[in-house]
Amino acid sequence: MPPRQVPRSSLARLQQALVLGSLAFAVAWVFFWWHRSPTIAVIGALLVLGGYALVLGLEGVAAAQLNRGDAAPPAGWSGLVGAWWQEVRVAPQVFAWRQPFFWASLPDDAEPRESAVPAVVFVHGFVCNRGLWLPWMRRLRSQNVPYVSVNLEPVFGDIDGYIPLMSDAVRRAQALTGLAPVLVCHSMGGLVARAWRAAEPDTPVHRIITIGSPHRGTWLGRFSRVANGRQMRQDGGWLGALARREAQLQPKDTYADFVCWYSNADNIVFPASTATLPGADNRLVPGAAHVALAFHPRVMDESLAIVASAAKSPSERTAL
Repeated sequence: MPPRQVPRSSLARLQQALVLGSLAFAVAWVFFWWHRSPTIAVIGALLVLGGYALVLGLEGVAAAQLNRGDAAPPAGWSGLVGAWWQEVRVAPQVFAWRQPFFWASLPDDAEPRESAVPAVVFVHGFVCNRGLWLPWMRRLRSQNVPYVSVNLEPVFGDIDGYIPLMSDAVRRAQALTGLAPVLVCHSMGGLVARAWRAAEPDTPVHRIITIGSPHRGTWLGRFSRVANGRQMRQDGGWLGALARREAQLQPKDTYADFVCWYSNADNIVFPASTATLPGADNRLVPGAAHVALAFHPRVMDESLAIVASAAKSPSERTAL
């Protein structure tokens, strides 16, 4: 039996260092200040370990302002506060637990099998690795659905540079079942999938599901100084060139096989409608934050139903 495939992750090592370093600094801060001023000791430790909540709050305020002129219905302040609290709880689980320490705990499938259901290709987003998808992977394992994943590295590289990683992942997914796979992509992962499909338009996929992907960029992209961050700028040149290339390859129903999940409380990809594509199956989830959107019950349930429904619809078997 061939071993299950596990890609490498330099991001995991970086996040391990950040998590452990933050914990060590917080403990040292408390130890140094406790006898001098318990108040300063506690406040300093809270800022070190929980300061990200303030950043999430500022992002939510910016999203609320930019969404005022968007076509999506407003989330309202109660929805924004609820989304903020979702992200405050989910972010440590993803960035301080799953991705740094357990990203390789559920390896990809590697052994081909007879299956009426296609394999899933998981494509994570910016500053993430395959550990993001652990809850999805557990669900698929319980349903005996095969999957493969990618680690998009270098972490701050050009999005076009990830195309070979996508090609390999899709090839492995096809080899598992002989069926065109379903791509499930979060955030920047949706752009990676689009760039790959534009580069390899003859490779079939059953469906491309994107979750909070900045298809038309995000307002926050203007502040980025790294390659893939700049490519996600709203109305940016890279996104425009990608859209033109896609339209040339498939002038009609360009995005007919896309399902785009988006939210009116997304704190990273906003204005909200930038996460949609013309002619795609665009599905709004009100009041969901950016990372939390990937684990929203409706998003998971309906996306996995799309995977299961592939067994009931015509699907082209690939030549292996």
